Amino acid sequence: MTRADSLAELEREVGVLIRRVKRVIGERARSVHESLQPSSYLLLTHLAEQGPSRSSVFVDAFAIDKGAISRQVQHLVDLGLVERTPDPADGRAMLISVTADGLDRLQSVAHERRRLLDERLGGWTEADLETLVSSLARYNRDLEDDRVPA
Repeated sequence: MTRADSLAELEREVGVLIRRVKRVIGERARSVHESLQPSSYLLLTHLAEQGPSRSSVFVDAFAIDKGAISRQVQHLVDLGLVERTPDPADGRAMLISVTADGLDRLQSVAHERRRLLDERLGGWTEADLETLVSSLARYNRDLEDDRVPA
């Protein structure tokens, strides 16, 4: 196989992965809460990983406008998954944080997700998994520059 063939195959496989990820994100969102939108699920998981943040952090992290972030945050507040509290560093600003219920739901979904993943990849050795993780991390680092298509 030539390098050009390998790059074309990589594009196809990444396309399959993207379609699968989009489907799985929708399933995970519904597992956390039947009314949770997939885009809000991504914001919720980011918030759970990063800790309390201002909405402006999400604008930068997700490259979407303030209005869309505001609507997603409100959606999460309405579902009881996040809460707003005054920022101790600047009382005019608000911090968004995951509620205890939101964290419990995310952890439950993550536990089940990893159990299913372990089941589906049962034939993979530890070395196989480490190689995949290492290769994906390198791929993501090398494509960090947004000018390069995923």
